[in-house]
Amino acid sequence: MSRGFPVPDALALFRVAMTIPIMSFIRADRIDHHFAIAAVLFGITSFTDFLDGYVARRTSGGTTLGAFLDTTADKILVTGVLLALVSVDRISIWPASIIIFREFTVMALRGVVAQKGGLIKPSTWGKAKAFTQYVVIILACVRLPDRWGPWYLDQWVMLVAVIVTVGSAWGYLASFWEVIRSEPVEAAK
Repeated sequence: MSRGFPVPDALALFRVAMTIPIMSFIRADRIDHHFAIAAVLFGITSFTDFLDGYVARRTSGGTTLGAFLDTTADKILVTGVLLALVSVDRISIWPASIIIFREFTVMALRGVVAQKGGLIKPSTWGKAKAFTQYVVIILACVRLPDRWGPWYLDQWVMLVAVIVTVGSAWGYLASFWEVIRSEPVEAAK
């Protein structure tokens, strides 16, 4: 086992650090191709989410800190970039709100389990959720000029991302229900 900083942890920290530059390119009005630059940076950054999991599994380099950093970094990246896209009217506030609400709800549920000494691994739904969110963010950055009926392609994919996001939240809620119910309630003083 390596004595240095684990690669998966470094990749998670990279995602956190890249959030601000990506948001800056989305918000930059005067830079040519700023949305394309943001899309490329986001694509590279989001790929590290899959890469750090792969490295952790292959090297047995997964740590409790790494699991926390991984999920927190993803939430910071997605939330920050969604807010930037909302601010420039590339994404509607409603689907972004649903996604952000889900992210914080699941983070809170994971916190409850962590307090009891548990660690919840990502589900298949969670991985599908991350993938669809990453795809929709890239598509919103490089929005195709033609509409597909009433919406642009990225708006249709956003509908899919919201459905998968809600589905993954439901799965987490069902999984954590026993943990939440087993929490002792203290009598009011």
